[in-house]
Amino acid sequence: MRELLDNREGDELLEEQILDSTAAFRGSFLNVDAVRVRLANGRETVHEVVRHPGAVAVIALREDGKILLVRQYRTALERMTLEIPAGKLERGEDPLLAAGRELAEETGYSAGRLDYLMPIAVAAGYSDELIHLYMATELSAGAPNPDDDEFVASEWVELDVLVDSVLDGRIEDSKTVIAALICDAMRHRL
Repeated sequence: MRELLDNREGDELLEEQILDSTAAFRGSFLNVDAVRVRLANGRETVHEVVRHPGAVAVIALREDGKILLVRQYRTALERMTLEIPAGKLERGEDPLLAAGRELAEETGYSAGRLDYLMPIAVAAGYSDELIHLYMATELSAGAPNPDDDEFVASEWVELDVLVDSVLDGRIEDSKTVIAALICDAMRHRL
């Protein structure tokens, strides 16, 4: 059986050809490019693409099945959120090292074991951001050391409570939604 995303007959009728790309905005963290493309029907258009250095996110899972979350205020949403620990990659940084760093900075915990799960394309329609998702186990407590501009509080949450919060819409952060559903699926499949 062919893999789900293998090239299939007719895919060439869907592809776009990148003609050129120019900088539309350059920020300290994000950039936006205006990418001119030729569509499958021959027309040309411009896509605005957010360029992001990438990020890591960590599912810190305790032996009793509880997951470590961080509570923080998100200016873009203008409210508090409850999320798995995460942070952006520095240019050229190894995602595995970044995952351990972010977990320790935000929560104080270190992982005896840190396993790569998958990449998450956050908003493939307009951004190249990928979040590298890790599972942290064999956890040891320590003191958090957040960045100067980072204000977070961590808390342990039962997986069932987290999944219920995802399914009823109280948790809307995409990486946390994915993390909850992955943990729930793993629990039922293993």
